[in-house]
Amino acid sequence: MNQNQLLIVNGRLVTWVDGAEIVEQGGLLLQDGRIAAIGPSASLMQAHPDAPQLDASGQLVMPGNICAHTHFYGAFARGMAIPGPAPKDFPDILERLWWRLDRALLDVDVKYSALVCLVDAIKHGTTTLIDHHASPNAIDSSLDQIADAAEEAGVRVATCYEVTDRNGATGTQAGISENVRFLHSLRERGSGLLAGTFGLHASLSLSEETLAACVEAASDLATGFHIHVAEHEADEYDALYKYGRRVVDRLAAAGILGPKSIVAHAVHTDPAEMMLLKETGTWVTHQPRSNMNNAVGAANIEGMLRLGIPVCLGNDGFSNNMWAEWKTAYLLHKLAHRDPRRANGMDIVQMAIHNNAALARIFWPDLPIGKLEAGAAADIILVDYHPITPLSSGNLPWHILFGFEASMVTTTIVAGRILMKDRQLLTLDEAEITARSRELAAKVWQRFAQLSE
Repeated sequence: MNQNQLLIVNGRLVTWVDGAEIVEQGGLLLQDGRIAAIGPSASLMQAHPDAPQLDASGQLVMPGNICAHTHFYGAFARGMAIPGPAPKDFPDILERLWWRLDRALLDVDVKYSALVCLVDAIKHGTTTLIDHHASPNAIDSSLDQIADAAEEAGVRVATCYEVTDRNGATGTQAGISENVRFLHSLRERGSGLLAGTFGLHASLSLSEETLAACVEAASDLATGFHIHVAEHEADEYDALYKYGRRVVDRLAAAGILGPKSIVAHAVHTDPAEMMLLKETGTWVTHQPRSNMNNAVGAANIEGMLRLGIPVCLGNDGFSNNMWAEWKTAYLLHKLAHRDPRRANGMDIVQMAIHNNAALARIFWPDLPIGKLEAGAAADIILVDYHPITPLSSGNLPWHILFGFEASMVTTTIVAGRILMKDRQLLTLDEAEITARSRELAAKVWQRFAQLSE
């Protein structure tokens, strides 16, 4: 018996392979972290009689969800009250919430913030996440805290440190150094679960000198950048006032954009900026729940997709229930345009499934992620969804949008390893993580309150 094998049988396979129908009574043979074979359950059981079996019992068997942009460090903000009147706009939210919370984090908070989010990800069937981190008073080795948590959980994570000038020259250099150190350390770790990129906050908190220093530091690292772009109009006005050009033009001139770089949000980019994003092959991520919460507007995702810009779907630190992000994206653009034809379900699939999977290949280039086919990553979820209406590949997006709930995920597998089975976590102690996080969050809130005085 091969100890690295697992045979999933009696499932309804949602392969997300273009043109493929849902496979009834399908099976998957997992071996050494990949899908070794796919086909009828009966045939696979006959061919591999000694392989350990996992009976899907008619559940949907799907690739795990992918999150293209998140912030683990924001976990301890849940339920936090911002002192004083409610923030009036997004810059006010940054100043009064996020830029105080990140300064209140210590090393141990960084790790437990990540663990909390990874518990959430496993339970919601999200198996790959691209994280963007900030902890100005605990920069050195902060990405190792996240990496350690990811390996403990067994979840696939790419992360980076957010370089910014807002904490002084020493903080800027420490952020650059943390990105460089971590990217070098990945070779030593040799983990198939981990990857990295070079993090930047946003144009409005980065000088010309800092952008140049980041490009120079990354020059021999074979990496791109991960940066927030035009989330609010303030980012564009800041660039126009200080540098005489719009944000995307500025970043393109600095050498930040490219086929390995990610810009988050792009809510207020104009058509010329969109063309620059297309021409440079830069990835864009859309976070509709966050955009609604911060009242920053609705990005022109359909226009960008039509141009050929690879728009992906993230959550910006909201829960790792990516189907909630699907549903919000589907509804937001209909309301924003007062047109029920906007944000077609297939557009959501293009972002959340196909584009997110293609983005994951930037970080794991030798590992097809996000589909069920021989050779692909064995990142798989079982979903206890038994529809009352016909289900096909043609109407599956609308079943997800109107029928799926996160509680339907029963089993989560990454790289062939079962992380949750029958809704029971196997790699993380949720009770311990919750109890310890509650203690740590209380202290973070105390430091946050002191920073707010």
